[in-house]
Amino acid sequence: MMKTSLDHLPTNKQRELARVVEIFHEEFEDALKGSSAEFKKKGRILKIILFGSYARGDWVDEPHTIKGYRSDFDLLVVVNNRKLTDFATYWYKASDRLLRDRGVSTQVGLIVHSRREVNTALRQGQYFFSEIRRQGIVLYELDDEPLAEPKPQSPADALRLAREHFQNRIPFAKYQLKLFAIALNDNELSNSAFQLHQAIEHAYSALLLTLTGYSPPSHNLNFLRTLAEERDRRLTEAWPRDQQRFRAWFNTLNEAYVKARYSEHYQISIEALQWLGERTAILHGLVESICSEHLEMLAQQVAAE
Repeated sequence: MMKTSLDHLPTNKQRELARVVEIFHEEFEDALKGSSAEFKKKGRILKIILFGSYARGDWVDEPHTIKGYRSDFDLLVVVNNRKLTDFATYWYKASDRLLRDRGVSTQVGLIVHSRREVNTALRQGQYFFSEIRRQGIVLYELDDEPLAEPKPQSPADALRLAREHFQNRIPFAKYQLKLFAIALNDNELSNSAFQLHQAIEHAYSALLLTLTGYSPPSHNLNFLRTLAEERDRRLTEAWPRDQQRFRAWFNTLNEAYVKARYSEHYQISIEALQWLGERTAILHGLVESICSEHLEMLAQQVAAE
């Protein structure tokens, strides 16, 4: 049985999570309203699970310190049909509303999967979902049907998959950083912003896949950064949060995936891009170091068998 108690959390955090669950239900119901499609009529949220630092009890909430780091609520929503996992169609409004709701001061990171997807991952021994199954806290469930029991993954399989992810993703992230430098040198600012966005996105995906076997299908750098920093807090060194302009520059870059390509109004300064490029190079170094440590640890486990 998965855990259900939030007694380890402060009362205000428990109230926030209750409000988050309420908003998920309201916005999901609204997204399905009036549809004639059978899968929408039968659409259901089956479970809402808190995972990550707030589930484990090692969250950080230090907005007034120099580093200004705050843990997010990490939530997995399990639905009964894979079609209902589409973020733009069913979950964007809920995510946007959470940014504005006065009852929720903690940022929320959301992933949505069908029960079949989650159970398949568990039966394959995927570390990310196995960890949620072991450590997560159920905030809501429609029925008592448990998720599948995680299948243990052999050290050899874990090493092979982690190494494949690392070798596939890191070169692409580095190549995007190279393209960024070329575009910046040519004064193609919007194009350079897009390439830099990709250099960051794929660096975080490389780390998440190498360490956990899972990276969410998201282009939101804030979300990917949060998930990655939850895995290893050393990654916070890449992005100083002590100045408002640094935070603003990062947020402007976060918009580049869409706006830098499709909006003539997207603007970002050379100064911002130069700073963001320097920090991305630092991020790449941290990611490579952390992933290499993890691969070495897995290799030692294989050798010890």
